Amino acid sequence: MIAIVRFIAIFSVIIGFTACIEEESQVKKNVDYTEYVNPLMGTDSDFSLSNGNTYPAIARPWGMNFWTPMTANFGDGWTYKYRDTKIKGFKQTHQPSPWINDYAAFALMPITGELKFNEEDRASWFSHKAEEVKPHYYSVYLADYDITAEMTPTERAVSFQFTFPENEESYVLLDGFKGGSMVKILPEERKIIGYCRNNHGGVPYNFHNYFVAEFDKDFEIVNTWKDSTLLEGQKFAEADHVGAIVGFKTKRGEKVNVKVASSFISPEQAKLNLDTEIGDKTFEAIKEEGQAIWNAELGKIKVEGQNIDHIRTFYSTLYRVLLFPRMFHEINEQGEIVHYSPYNGEVLPGYMFTDNGFWDTFRAVFPFFTLMYPELNSQIMEGLVNTYKESAWLPEWASPGHRGCMIGSNSASLIADSYLKGIRGYDIETLYEAILKNSTSVHEEVSSVGRYGHEYYNKLGYIPYDVGIHENTARTLEYAYADYCVWKLAEELDRPQEEIDLFKARAQNYKNVFDPESGWMRGRNENGEFQAPFNPFKWGDAFTEGNSIHYTWSVFQDIEGLIGLMGGDEAFVSQLDTVFNLPPIFDNSYYGFTIHEIREMQIVNMGNYAHGNQPIQHMLYLYNYAGQPWKTQERVREVLTKLYTPNADGYCGDEDNGQTSAWYVFSSMGFYPVCPGTDEYVIGSPLFDKVTVELPNGKNLQIQANNNSKENVFVQSMTRNGKDVNKNYFKQSELLEGGIINVEMSPTPNKKRGNTKEAAPYSMSTKK
Repeated sequence: MIAIVRFIAIFSVIIGFTACIEEESQVKKNVDYTEYVNPLMGTDSDFSLSNGNTYPAIARPWGMNFWTPMTANFGDGWTYKYRDTKIKGFKQTHQPSPWINDYAAFALMPITGELKFNEEDRASWFSHKAEEVKPHYYSVYLADYDITAEMTPTERAVSFQFTFPENEESYVLLDGFKGGSMVKILPEERKIIGYCRNNHGGVPYNFHNYFVAEFDKDFEIVNTWKDSTLLEGQKFAEADHVGAIVGFKTKRGEKVNVKVASSFISPEQAKLNLDTEIGDKTFEAIKEEGQAIWNAELGKIKVEGQNIDHIRTFYSTLYRVLLFPRMFHEINEQGEIVHYSPYNGEVLPGYMFTDNGFWDTFRAVFPFFTLMYPELNSQIMEGLVNTYKESAWLPEWASPGHRGCMIGSNSASLIADSYLKGIRGYDIETLYEAILKNSTSVHEEVSSVGRYGHEYYNKLGYIPYDVGIHENTARTLEYAYADYCVWKLAEELDRPQEEIDLFKARAQNYKNVFDPESGWMRGRNENGEFQAPFNPFKWGDAFTEGNSIHYTWSVFQDIEGLIGLMGGDEAFVSQLDTVFNLPPIFDNSYYGFTIHEIREMQIVNMGNYAHGNQPIQHMLYLYNYAGQPWKTQERVREVLTKLYTPNADGYCGDEDNGQTSAWYVFSSMGFYPVCPGTDEYVIGSPLFDKVTVELPNGKNLQIQANNNSKENVFVQSMTRNGKDVNKNYFKQSELLEGGIINVEMSPTPNKKRGNTKEAAPYSMSTKK
């Protein structure tokens, strides 16, 4: 009898265990990836210290409009600070960075009781405890008004739902902000229409953002305001800063819905965007649609592991990668893709993207698109063609048009990387023409467009330190890399041999600013002498948001050549180690104060390694070129687990249009694109036990890290589809074949694996 009872008990456990497995399997099939995303990651930032410099972008992937709660006044680049305690409105935003700031912004704000419309007066206390933040949905309790405000966007529209208390005086305000705005209230249509023109540059003379807001409740009160003056009963206002107020009585728990859309083309297009994207859909339907869209994108990469914070960080960073560049095009009544040109002010056919700084994003964001989103990448290339046709220049920092920010000629990297990886569907000949123009000219008003200092660079092979061109050595290094990209693209396009040879030779110009005495890149005067005195810890001056220790590694195209300059593999590795072994010494004299990038390097206890800014982010992978890949594995894992968390202070510096996030996404999968313009991804240390990638060609790539743990960071061995992998890189074509990459992880390094020159990734000095 006892045996029978035991058998029944054991059988019940087995049945229950089987049911649990089936249930778990079902859960995995229906994972809500948006639950892992924290759009507040990086929002605990300010001017003095960036933990991301992000705001919660409530949006669709690459949407034309984002929406965000405002805790700061309009014009403050840090529009939402995690430690702030009051919300001043819910803003349509196009801000790519606090340093670039916003444009075409307007906001809605519900209130009750005494009518207050100025930002400071209308602000309401709120708590993160009564706030829900998802990529597709935002909700918060406005304590001063007993209102719950919710919003869920589409690409060009948004649905608001305000739950009011019982009140005789409930209002919704629409603030057009300073910089030129107009509002018109149409009570019989329950509608507010208007425009805003605020911007920080990069717009034509006729720039407008036209908006329409439709309510599901009659207006009992209508007012407008102009600057700080209330215009009671008036339905129209137009000035530098105007707003609209509509009011009504509400019952407790009454929901007032507002549907809003905008257009850069016309008021009619704004209405069309509203009807097309929202129409008669309910708030819940829009919310569910947005959730499904985000899950479809986030779910293309499935990560599995024991540490839930790593999973949350992964999907939070992946969300950031999928926000920029912004669609700036719309769909007209005929279903055609059209755009208002932020370059010449005309409405023209075709794609247009904006809000991107290529100095940041050429490194990993755009390589990610070539791997995962080739169709989108092709559309972006078409947008670059349109930009060139409409402005006679390629963009380097667009928001929405050309902006004077950062350095380099990195549009060449995007274009070459796309075409060389086989992505087509755009006019490459026009883009190549634009690249050639960039190499010999500079925009007459925006020095970051084209190549500032090209005359010196093309004549001397470097930009001198003493000719009044700031960041000269950094420019030299970046132009040399761009010339590498031009060289490889010229070969692919079968350009004249003389042209091919010219850019191949210029790609070696990095050697002209390498100082063999110090072992670092160094400013060089016009007469050929190196700049003196020289302090490798001096930020700025000859470099861009970094120092010589950071920029010396910006020879993406020829690490083997750099190894030779430094005296061989051992000397090169020693110099890499030096970056981490140094204390966080810095010289801020060029800026006159300690900029936030310096402070972020100083406080993380990693020596002079400055992951919070982009120039050095690839440097961890360079041990692979000198036969010591285990050092890459150890350092990459340290950065992944130490410098990123899924929290409000979760970044270690500027996030920057997805770049610092893309570093995490790639690196946590186990590889990284050190040199866009090649088809190689350099191997690191996979963070997750298992990653499954749904590739755009319909195949799946699985990366299995066996015996993975906090201690087991080293690659003991690796196979791809059953064959040993002893090299230190994957080719894009190999990844796109799909299959299984099996990695055996270990607590101790395997110093016999990947330690030969044959295992090293591409360098132009050694491989054709």
